Amino acid sequence: MKGGIYSILKAKFLINDDAAKNWQFIIFLIVLALIMIANSHNYEQKTYQITELDKEVKELRSEFVDRRSELMKLKMESTISAKMEEKMIFPSSVPPKKIKVLKEKEKGFFEKLWQ
Repeated sequence: MKGGIYSILKAKFLINDDAAKNWQFIIFLIVLALIMIANSHNYEQKTYQITELDKEVKELRSEFVDRRSELMKLKMESTISAKMEEKMIFPSSVPPKKIKVLKEKEKGFFEKLWQ
């Protein structure tokens, strides 16, 4: 057992006759480690992007709600009449009357009634 640990610490397995197999395995492990590191880095980067996009979506949603409520206030009749009063345009005190446009046949019928 002592000789096995001592040979591993001296790295004799890398300079023996069958060292090519060991080197291939070590290179394979290094490539796997690099792939794993790159994959975890890519995963973390995408996680940060998702977090940032979620924050942006929340901000845009709250801005949308604010703008929509502001628009609702601006569309109210009281707000519009107040803005028009600044320009010296006042609402009418007489309610509007409905005008009905008659077809040609109906015009003739009503003209006969008036005569």
